[in-house]
Amino acid sequence: MKRYGSIIKVRPEKLEEYRRLHAGVWPGVLKIISECHIGNYSIYYRDGYLFSYFEYDGDDYEADMARMAADPETQRWWDVCKPCQQPLETGAPGEWWADMEEFFHLD
Repeated sequence: MKRYGSIIKVRPEKLEEYRRLHAGVWPGVLKIISECHIGNYSIYYRDGYLFSYFEYDGDDYEADMARMAADPETQRWWDVCKPCQQPLETGAPGEWWADMEEFFHLD
């Protein structure tokens, strides 16, 4: 199992919409997330930033992420969520959620 943390900004005028969307994530989106070996998934908010944490227990992360990205319902979900988000200025070209480096973990 591997842990992943990432960060992105939320547009202030879209914060309540983003909250509303995540209070009722579409069942098909939740299903593909689980089928792609992602668990213990959380998104936190503070001072204009969203922090995402999840655990991946599959064998081929890139293939699972490609499968998720190809899912039509997930694509529609991303289309309604993306206008609420703003990538970090320090992100890599084309990077949406910016990956974070894990410094410490205790089980």
